[in-house]
Amino acid sequence: MSFLRVTGLALLIAASLAMAATDVAEARIGGGRSFGSRGSRTFNAPPATNTAPNAAPIDRSMTQRSSSTTAQNSSSGATNAAQPSRFGGLRGLLLGGLFVAALGSIFGFGVLASVLGFVLQLALIAGVVYLVLSFFRRRNQPVPARGPADRPLGDILNRQFPASNGSSASTLKIGQADLDSFERLLGEIQTAYAREDADELGAKATPEMLSHFLQDLADQAKQGLRNEISGVKLLRGDVAEAWRENGSDYATVAMRYALTDVTVDRATGRVVSGDASQPTEATELWTFRRDAPAEGWQLSAIQQTA
Repeated sequence: MSFLRVTGLALLIAASLAMAATDVAEARIGGGRSFGSRGSRTFNAPPATNTAPNAAPIDRSMTQRSSSTTAQNSSSGATNAAQPSRFGGLRGLLLGGLFVAALGSIFGFGVLASVLGFVLQLALIAGVVYLVLSFFRRRNQPVPARGPADRPLGDILNRQFPASNGSSASTLKIGQADLDSFERLLGEIQTAYAREDADELGAKATPEMLSHFLQDLADQAKQGLRNEISGVKLLRGDVAEAWRENGSDYATVAMRYALTDVTVDRATGRVVSGDASQPTEATELWTFRRDAPAEGWQLSAIQQTA
């Protein structure tokens, strides 16, 4: 067997193993994605915590991006980068060549060289002026003030969650009853997802999250697969931020938990991915929303760690 064939076979095996590992890692609820809504903070990164120092941005949400200056600049930059130059690529070269040839035939190439040299000098001078003006403009812009991050303080000796002391910039105080609800919902939502219980999921998650879950369950059913989840146990958690807006309470909680999660064939029960005898661990940020204290908390977003 030649060296190229051996190398190709090795790469194929490595790719297959990587795909299998990805399937196992993304078998849990949500498929290892970041989606949902966090109110006005949907596209803002939550503060770092000991459990989750970095959070992946939400990439699937029914919330519209705000029209802030930063968002506009980012959107404008992305649009400009996505749009091809009107005189770029092969088409630009052809058009440029025809343009130069036309000028040369009219004025002569000696005159054309002088004109092009003058234009080049003018462009260099304009570029220097632009850089100088940009430098002074940046210096004159005020530096935005940054407040302390909404990071909780507390003791975690006998609790997975540290208690919030209410001294951060957040205006919403999270109590022990709330922490207990977050821990309970972690297990109940996972269990309801495994049972494919739409009613239970609808009671514990927002309509947006329910739509994502039902779509995932439908996709699994088409493939003849289903998830079996058990032994969900919170290992560590802390509140990244909690706030109130438009009459609703929000709390983003970083949670590291263990669970047994396998994907099985619906017809035969054969394990397709995962290990039923070996629990796995995951770290995610779950955002909960509460429209009224009497209604309780509902899951409104899931974010992965970056």
